[in-house]
Amino acid sequence: MYAVAGRVKDEDIALVRDRTSIADIISESVTLRPAGGGNLKGLCPFHDEKTPSFTVAPARNVYYCHGCGQGGDAIKFLMDAEHLSFIESIERLAGRAGIQLRYETDDSRPSAPRPQAGQKQRLLAAHVAAAEFYQGQLSTPGARKAREFLAQRGFGRDAAERYGCGFAPDTWDSLAKHLRQKGFTAEELNTAGLTKPARSGSLIDRFRGRLLWPIKDLSGDVIGFGARKLFDEDDGPKYLNTPETPLYKKSHVLYGIDQAKREMAKRGRAVIVEGYTDVMACHEAGEPTAVATCGTSFGVDHIGVLRRLLLDSDSVVGEIIYTFDGDAAGQKAALRAFEEDQRFVGRTFIAVSPDNMDPCELRLAKGDLAVRDMIAGREPLVDFALRHTIRRFDLDTVEGRVEAMRRAAPLVAKIKDREKRPEYARKLAADLGMDLEPVQRAVSSALRGAQDEPAPSSRTKAAPDSPQRLVERESLKLALQEPVMAGPMFDSLGAENYADPVYAAIRSAVTAAGGASSVSSGGVVWIEKVRDSCDDLAGQGLISELAVEPLYVDGVVDPRYVQITLARLQVGYVTTRIRDLKSKVQRLNPVAHKDEYLALAGELFSLEQQARALRDQAAGGL
Repeated sequence: MYAVAGRVKDEDIALVRDRTSIADIISESVTLRPAGGGNLKGLCPFHDEKTPSFTVAPARNVYYCHGCGQGGDAIKFLMDAEHLSFIESIERLAGRAGIQLRYETDDSRPSAPRPQAGQKQRLLAAHVAAAEFYQGQLSTPGARKAREFLAQRGFGRDAAERYGCGFAPDTWDSLAKHLRQKGFTAEELNTAGLTKPARSGSLIDRFRGRLLWPIKDLSGDVIGFGARKLFDEDDGPKYLNTPETPLYKKSHVLYGIDQAKREMAKRGRAVIVEGYTDVMACHEAGEPTAVATCGTSFGVDHIGVLRRLLLDSDSVVGEIIYTFDGDAAGQKAALRAFEEDQRFVGRTFIAVSPDNMDPCELRLAKGDLAVRDMIAGREPLVDFALRHTIRRFDLDTVEGRVEAMRRAAPLVAKIKDREKRPEYARKLAADLGMDLEPVQRAVSSALRGAQDEPAPSSRTKAAPDSPQRLVERESLKLALQEPVMAGPMFDSLGAENYADPVYAAIRSAVTAAGGASSVSSGGVVWIEKVRDSCDDLAGQGLISELAVEPLYVDGVVDPRYVQITLARLQVGYVTTRIRDLKSKVQRLNPVAHKDEYLALAGELFSLEQQARALRDQAAGGL
């Protein structure tokens, strides 16, 4: 169990677990698909992979990744995925479930609600209060320029409310005073990035005289703000974002992701735009999969977020569509995006307006349909990259054609689909007006010169090497997943029945946890109890894996299946005992060691009878 001082009462922890759907929690950041046996699968959020190995077992409210070994319940998932403490994870889940937590007190007085939540919960609460404050300010006289800015870009009051737009008053400390009155400390507000200390020691607002957009994480919590300059006297940058905080990591944040994530999973695509109003324009135009980075370029961590939402894998191929401006900066951004293209399994495209307008400008000038048509008219990113690479050279000269080939060949070599490389080599040769052979040589040379990327690390687990290991594994899965059904039958067989030392350690842990027959209902609490009782580190990791691994049975587990499995488990052990006894008997002189010989012979006869009976019980197999 997780142990903390002044911890939440055990019955409240159990209630939170009982009322929490682990599939709902994980689905906020990972797209899950049915994987058979009632389980779900997706791309692991804890390591990079191209084939889903992250398994969620909703019936037991646990998860496990067969690639990196991470596993646990919903509380553990939030702790690892969002870097929360145990208390913060419990409080987050309790808040979702509408549960009032009670805390153990140090002086044995009756339990009382905890007076202050964990730091991250406090920072989230401060952001909620700030967002409400800013939204309220948008309707004040001082926010006229903010309202005009939105109106000039085609967004009225309803759209402003939908996206939570707000206004930061052009004063020094309006927000700071408002939040201090609500009980937030100066340290909390500075840590949240909402305020900063002045030279005098007082607090001043970070955003002043600006139009604001609340930036939310995957679960819909406000974690920061993006602020647009409105007044000429503002000598700050055009756009100002929340600084790095415990909540806000700009390399992971995508504006609009909370609204777009479900449509991304449904449609199998994501549209990457450049600004807040571009996201709004796409969503309003009927393309609700649009998101934008916040104060940084689109990078590796953003790709990881989208891959998990798109279930971007070998078996599920999604689309990633970039919408860059057609100017030089946009072209540079597109070529940089192609460099990261290999991190996606799915297909990458670029959509550019014929008039080099961004989605917001296009919608304003030509309407919603024009935005949808621009995205529908996307072209493969590799085509765009090749075209814009070779157009920089004079193809009417030998020198220009050769230099263009040298620059473009590495792009062809980087195409992740090997089957497409020969075709793109032919296309490049045609575009350059050159023979195919020198272009093919250049591509081959680029392939040889490229450094092979190291394969993502993963823990490779040895497959069970014999039928006996399979049945040992299956019996432990029964004890973990179906303890009520396995019950006394499982408990009657000791650790000596397991030849694998790790399996034997897990079997001993079941006994240390009270035995399968002591469980009234299975689930994460029982699995965690067994894990905590296991002294073997490898066994502790394996327990999480066994808790979600499907059983080798069609349909519902019944007592007959348990009996067959445990009979086969005993057959292996008894057969080994028989082999050992026969060897010992053969080494004994029946005359010199008559009594020992007769005793061993009698035991051997008894074991052989037991083995025959067990084989009869095990008839039918797994």
